[in-house]
Amino acid sequence: MAGVLSDQFKRLNLQTKTVGEDRIRRAKERNEDVAILSMELPGDNTKTFRCSSGKDCLFGSPTSLPLGTKKMEYKTRQWHEKCFCCCVCKVPIGTQSFIPREQEIYCAKCYEDKYATRCIKCNKVIASGGVTYKNEPWHRECFTCTHCQKSLAGERFTSRDEKPFCADCFGELFAKRCTACNKPITGIGGTKFISFEDRHWHNDCFFCASCNTSLVGRGFITDQEDIICPECAKQKLI
Repeated sequence: MAGVLSDQFKRLNLQTKTVGEDRIRRAKERNEDVAILSMELPGDNTKTFRCSSGKDCLFGSPTSLPLGTKKMEYKTRQWHEKCFCCCVCKVPIGTQSFIPREQEIYCAKCYEDKYATRCIKCNKVIASGGVTYKNEPWHRECFTCTHCQKSLAGERFTSRDEKPFCADCFGELFAKRCTACNKPITGIGGTKFISFEDRHWHNDCFFCASCNTSLVGRGFITDQEDIICPECAKQKLI
């Protein structure tokens, strides 16, 4: 009975060994971005093994791989299973997700803490989407008008002293005002305006005070506080 069990165990080992080697071979041939866990079995000790942890190897010797010891293989590198750890927190990766970067292995949490893009306002990780302003990343919900806190994502806005403002707040707080309608002249969205001395007009508000003809692109004459076209000025002289 013992001999039968021994034969079955050998066949099981052989099957496990064959499947493991085949999986590793296919992963290497396809250059798959996966780590493969396998076990050192009888007959495997003819293969070269060197734990990539080097002097930090938990087994003391990077080349030691006793029978029954599990090993991890990723790309062209190998580790004892317990040596395959996050380079920051030193916790074994096991079957968890990991991220390789510049020959180092990170668990997902440590990689996020060290490299993930963070919002300049709340300092939390930007998982998806986001807005870039002045070469700095923001959550869409964090990118708001400095004055009214309205979201600016997808909206027209301008800035003052490196701070973003929605069009309405910028106009109310900082913009010149049209002499005719007294509304702000923001210049946002290509708004055109005319300035003369210390007065300003929207293009659409720049009319002759007498005949209501647009004076955009034409000559005009001042009549005290009014502006009038040359024709109306002549009529006043008659």
